[in-house]
Amino acid sequence: MVTTETMRITTEISGVQWDAFADSHPAATAYHAWRWKHVFESAFGHETVYLAALDGDEVKGVLPLAIFRSRLFGRFGVSVPFLNYGGLLASTPDAAAALVGRATEIARERKLSHIELRHLSRQCPDLHARQHKVRMLLTLPQDVKHGWEGLDRKVRNQVRKAEKAGLAAREGGEELLDAFYQVFSRNMRDLGTPVYAPDFFRSVLRAFPEQARVFLVEHGTAPVAAAITIRHRDGIEVPWASSLREYRADSPNNLLYWQIIQHAIGAGLRVLDFGRSTPNEGTYHFKKQWGAEPSPLYWEYILVGRAAPADLSPKNPKFGAAIAVWKRLPVSVTTALGPHIVRSIP
Repeated sequence: MVTTETMRITTEISGVQWDAFADSHPAATAYHAWRWKHVFESAFGHETVYLAALDGDEVKGVLPLAIFRSRLFGRFGVSVPFLNYGGLLASTPDAAAALVGRATEIARERKLSHIELRHLSRQCPDLHARQHKVRMLLTLPQDVKHGWEGLDRKVRNQVRKAEKAGLAAREGGEELLDAFYQVFSRNMRDLGTPVYAPDFFRSVLRAFPEQARVFLVEHGTAPVAAAITIRHRDGIEVPWASSLREYRADSPNNLLYWQIIQHAIGAGLRVLDFGRSTPNEGTYHFKKQWGAEPSPLYWEYILVGRAAPADLSPKNPKFGAAIAVWKRLPVSVTTALGPHIVRSIP
């Protein structure tokens, strides 16, 4: 615990207190919920340090941290990992400054190279920042009819094409996880990316049974596209989605997202977040054709003894050979090895 003139920073806070603050804060995201702490701990075994700024007994800010210790990538912290945003959340500048100050102390005490804070807006102008990613946001109409009519003609034709090819979409919960994982694990292998263990997604679905849903597109009984969504307030995000390459000509992704849009409109939601994209790459253009507009993400860094954070992205040339080999491995091998690697890639 550290004490400033106006703030007390502590980890001695209950989940009830934490969530009460997050639920009342207008800038809170789905990923500020206390239950993510248990997801990170149970699914990945990471140490979590959930900091709170208290003024007396009143919570004025929170900062959720996960600590990584990797032989491959070193020691660092992330707020929050494996998701697109959910960093610093404070109601006063003093609380924000005190939380960042304590996080900086933790980085030095734990000999971390950096702490990455994933934000929807610039929170700490004095910190090094990257704006290499955007989220793609679609404003939803009040009814499905206007949603369909508002789509680009090409998109509507691709949805019809998927239906004519015999593809069908449905949604559910944990009972669809195995089918989702069949698609997701194969697609990650094809991309050359280590895959999460199914226990991660199971933890998410069990921790958030009312907010998390699984969407599935099938050809007969074979799953060909799938997604998991997270609902928060008047919006819904698609943090994980995949489809099988051999069915690409049948446009399963279009049917998948149309099913998600119908669900969101039916639930009275106002915004669909298609998830993180790199500007002007393939997934960016796919999402933009639905009418989604880019909104920048700001990843800010507490740095210790370096001018910039290490590049852990797949675009780093030093990972090129490993990615090429990974793409040629059997899915059974990548699903066995992947979770041990990806737990160190936030």
